[in-house]
This record gives sequence, structure tokens and C-alpha cells, in this order.
Amino acid sequence: MNRASQPPLKVLVVDDSSTVRKSAERFLKQGGCEVLLAEDGFDALGKVSEFAPDLVFCDILMPRLDGYQTCAIVKRNPRFSEVPVVMLSSKDGVFDIARGRMVGSIDHLTKPFTQEQLLQAVQTYAKPPLFEPVDRSGGG
Repeated sequence: MNRASQPPLKVLVVDDSSTVRKSAERFLKQGGCEVLLAEDGFDALGKVSEFAPDLVFCDILMPRLDGYQTCAIVKRNPRFSEVPVVMLSSKDGVFDIARGRMVGSIDHLTKPFTQEQLLQAVQTYAKPPLFEPVDRSGGG
């Protein structure tokens, strides 16, 4: 990803497994992304709002609020409806993929994923903001 002159892409990783979260964080940071982690859907909803990610990786099977519900809620919010969501799952069945698409996910990665798969998804789906905030401090 050749984005040297642009700020790093912001990626939110939502998974109840600390091992998966830490692996994804390491892979994404090595790829130049800014990463925020959430351990379940409820945690993710608050972080989506405050972090405004360019891309969300979301596990399907989580306690309290699963990945399908989390994706559907994010997609229903007009402020975040355009944020791409990639579902993560240890299952790669047609039903799981179709259900993810029905709630608004753009793709599906099967766990365990590689660094290459994760970064390829970032490169394919993450879109930087259309405009950068204007510096109004006058120093410049």
C-alpha cells in the first residue's frame, strides 16, 4: 500500500478471541494501518462511533451481540453505512457468507487468516475519507 503522503487507514477489528485480535492488530500495523480492537459487538458499536474506521473486520460468533447483528446496526446508521465490513469466521459455508451479505458485509475471511489476506482486504475495500480536516490553526 503506497499511501506515504496520506494518514494511515483506520481499521477496527472485532473478535471475542484475544489471540485473533492481537494477530490481526500486528498484521495490520505492520501494513501501516491504525488499529483499534473491540472484544464484542457492543464494544464495537461504541468504537465505530468514536473511531470512525475506514474498514471493520468483524467476527461472526461472539457473545451478547453477534457479528451479523453488529454489521446490521453499523450499516443502518447513515453516518457509517458506507464503511465496509468484512466478516471473520472459522466457517466458510455458503449460508454464513450469504447471511453476512444480507446484513451488509462486503466480504468474508475464513480464520485463521494470513497477513496477506488481511492486507489484501484492506487494500481492496478500505477507502480513505474524501477530504481531510482543514487546519484552521493559522500556523503554516
